[in-house]
Amino acid sequence: MFEMRHIEEVVRIAAAGGGFRMDASMKQTDDLVRIAAAASNKGARIIFTGLKMRQTEELIRIAAAGQGCVFFDNE
Repeated sequence: MFEMRHIEEVVRIAAAGGGFRMDASMKQTDDLVRIAAAASNKGARIIFTGLKMRQTEELIRIAAAGQGCVFFDNE
């Protein structure tokens, strides 16, 4: 559902406090960082899937932006 939405919409949903699960495999790391940072402002829980091939440094950037609000799932 969220995979088809424009990044700006997803950022707005996260910033409003909406939590969700999203296949992030086709998203740019910078966009995931923006989503994670927006979620952290309201404590929204975001689950990103499809990131098993990302570099560790990319996952760290996303996690740091989320400040504990982002979960990674291998699904």
